[in-house]
Amino acid sequence: MKKYTKTHEWIEVNGDEATVGITEHAAAELGDITFVEAPPKSTDMIMGDKAGMIESVKAASDIYAPTSGTVSATNKRLEDDPGLVNRSPEDEGWIFKMTNMDFEEYEKLMTKEDYDKMLKSKEAK
Repeated sequence: MKKYTKTHEWIEVNGDEATVGITEHAAAELGDITFVEAPPKSTDMIMGDKAGMIESVKAASDIYAPTSGTVSATNKRLEDDPGLVNRSPEDEGWIFKMTNMDFEEYEKLMTKEDYDKMLKSKEAK
């Protein structure tokens, strides 16, 4: 099951590995993405650490580690095609994968329903 952060990352655990990317909402807010910087493989991260950056024609935005863990892979397709994040932000446009995740931190993240409620409450303000 996908879980979501307040900073618009998603994480989906599959066995011993988790895939991380930015949400559809974040990709839409950024506009046309021109560059994605993923964290180097084997990097150990603590939940909330800056894990990379995304640049678009509108702005640059940091990517944060949704849980503690170790980077096990990066999406090499984004080097030549950063727009893949715009076209498929919660599938083919994933940014990196992690192992050694902290499952207690993962369990505390938002469900899709909670994330959608958060977005709606921000829009209402």
